[in-house]
Amino acid sequence: MNDHTNHDSQHHGEKPVKRREMSRRQFLSYTLGGAGAFMGAGMLVPMVRFAVDPVLQPKKKADWVKVVEESKITNEPKSFKFAVHQVDGWFESDPELEAWISKGKDGKVFALNPTCKHLGCTVNWNANPEYKDQYYCPCHGAHYTPDGKQLAVASAPLDEYEVKVEQGFVYLGQLGPNKRV
Repeated sequence: MNDHTNHDSQHHGEKPVKRREMSRRQFLSYTLGGAGAFMGAGMLVPMVRFAVDPVLQPKKKADWVKVVEESKITNEPKSFKFAVHQVDGWFESDPELEAWISKGKDGKVFALNPTCKHLGCTVNWNANPEYKDQYYCPCHGAHYTPDGKQLAVASAPLDEYEVKVEQGFVYLGQLGPNKRV
């Protein structure tokens, strides 16, 4: 065998290397696609931030709201309505809330939220003759002590407002878990 046939047998299974070059059409396609994606992202980022930003803001504590004169508070719970200013994202409103305010055995003023912890109905004081001197929920029969401790049906005590008394008036603040029971 000669040198020529030996050389052919070595490269017989290999294909010659072919360089691929980018055509003008491919270059323009990639460039325009990349520029379009960049501009689209530039428009999308402010929209996403506009939608998500209020969720990321830290929740501020509730402002103190003047509700009633301290002289009107007794050991018997009474219902008082009050308005609060709230901002929910971009929506501002002044909903009317309710609190059952009374003095405890220790003489301190406290306020309970009337929302039943079972399914969210509104409880009332002495609303059922079977449960004298208790908060009673008419929806499912849950009832609570004067301090808001659950006795039946509900799984948790009534929530309690922060209370402060200044210059003869009762102010309510942040709503939170009941600390009396």
